[in-house]
Amino acid sequence: MSIDLRGKNILVVGLGRSGIAAAQLCVARGARVTATDSRAAAALAPALSHLPAGVLRELGGHRHKSFVSADLIVLSPGIPEIPELAAARGAGVAITGEMELASSFISGTIVAITGTNGKSTTTTLVGGMLRATGRPTFVGGNLGEPLTEAVGTPAAAPGGFCVVEASSFQLETTVTFHPRVAALLNVTADHLDRYPDLDAYAAAKARIFAAQSAGDDAVVNLDDPIVVRATAGAPSRRVGFSVARPLGSGGWLEKDALVIRLPEGEPERYPARLASLVGRHNQANALAALLAARLAGATPAEAHAALSMFRPLAHRMELVGVTEGVAYYDDSKGTNVGAVVAALAGFPRRVVLIAGGRDKGGDYAPLAEALGRVGRAAVLIGEAADKMQAALGGALPVERAATLDDAVEAARRLAQPGDAVVLSPACSSFDMFRDYAHRAEVFRAAVDRQLRTGSSKGAP
Repeated sequence: MSIDLRGKNILVVGLGRSGIAAAQLCVARGARVTATDSRAAAALAPALSHLPAGVLRELGGHRHKSFVSADLIVLSPGIPEIPELAAARGAGVAITGEMELASSFISGTIVAITGTNGKSTTTTLVGGMLRATGRPTFVGGNLGEPLTEAVGTPAAAPGGFCVVEASSFQLETTVTFHPRVAALLNVTADHLDRYPDLDAYAAAKARIFAAQSAGDDAVVNLDDPIVVRATAGAPSRRVGFSVARPLGSGGWLEKDALVIRLPEGEPERYPARLASLVGRHNQANALAALLAARLAGATPAEAHAALSMFRPLAHRMELVGVTEGVAYYDDSKGTNVGAVVAALAGFPRRVVLIAGGRDKGGDYAPLAEALGRVGRAAVLIGEAADKMQAALGGALPVERAATLDDAVEAARRLAQPGDAVVLSPACSSFDMFRDYAHRAEVFRAAVDRQLRTGSSKGAP
């Protein structure tokens, strides 16, 4: 049931892409909209050009009166608990999020994926498999396009699919968000600068199942004890996957095959060794995607075709180039320890790791253990460098660099022919860069300079 917004006073907090999309939807549905952001107008110029006419703007700070007098507040993901929000709650103002708001206007089948790592890869895989059905399919959420942008499209109508990557920040504000199929891939230490502990973070992830019913499906990673515990009370049917052991039903790894067996179905086999999905963690992602897509309505042939055609996403262990026998990989999306550890598992070369940035409150001991197996050296940058060096120093040689350019130069010196230099920071980018993509851009430019001055040989 969609929300009637006509004539309502709506306050949109945060003018990132999801905030702009929420403002557009509310205006289109007849609401009076005010948009507020703590950033000044100069920093928001590109976004402001997309605000609909008639939206009031409160920039460079927040006004208490606007929060307590709103009929509804729509939060962008990641907005902290500012005093104005506490005042609004005290005044009884309803507060929601962009994804929750959008879902109330969607009649199509929602498939949602969350987890600390692998969300974007899995969401993209599911989207490809459901597009192969020929039915209208939207793919977005935390991945890129806000779910709000699906409203009014064929994908949001009955018979369509909306495949959504959902972050813990987005899930915090969900109440009625109802995926027909939802997946929780894994939970490792991340965003502990926002959540009091790992259990609270896992509980936020598990909200993806909260509005499901017995006729819905929950795809869960049975190799992750935190996931198993967090989903124990899910109201939907739990369908598990594992890369560690065979299962009677669900999804599992069997030699060179990904095996899927839906409840009351027969086993289905798909290729496990694909150049576009390297590593055990990506095999787990593929199992989750196959289960989600098949449960949502894709046929085995459609799922198989999309899996075979998949190509890696940008900044996820993406080969940048090879020079002097050393391969350079951009894994800038590796923004937490769990992601980097998973990426390094079974890596075919010795690694000089470039890591660091803004610390997110995690423990770097698992990274030290992984580097003890495959690492040649580590070059550290950013605010977290002291903490990381204390954890990694006993595992392998560690150097420090003031800039990412300097880090690439140091890594080139430390690497030996046959090694890989990998940017996989285990931290957020916001101490030095706009975002992980900006960090990757700087890294790739530095590597490009190395490629121009070195000799390209020894392809990986």
